[in-house]
Formats: sequence, structure tokens, C-alpha cells
Amino acid sequence: MKEIILALITGFIVGLVFAAFKLPIPAPPAFAGVAGIVGIYLGFKVFAWMIPMVTQVFK
Repeated sequence: MKEIILALITGFIVGLVFAAFKLPIPAPPAFAGVAGIVGIYLGFKVFAWMIPMVTQVFK
């Protein structure tokens, strides 16, 4: 379970980075990889959600 949670957190961070650099999302096999993919997806979505709020703060 610890491995899945770590993969999810790592994937979330990687998703933020991939979204920031406009890169395609990678897709590794295995359950821990799937958890990482979910994290990447969530990070990508949170980044897209945060950008409008951050840009309004600095206007």
C-alpha cells in the first residue's frame, strides 16, 4: 500500500511538471504504474485549475 501511495504522490508531482512543460503524459504498466498515472492526471488537472487563480492574484 505504501508503494501505491508513493507512486500516486510522485505521479501527481510529475503530472504538474509535464503539464507545465506541455508534455504528453507517460503510461507505465503495473498497478503501481497505474497509481502513478492517476497521480499524473490529477496533477495535470490541478495545474490547469490553479493557473487562472494564480494569474488573477498577480494582476
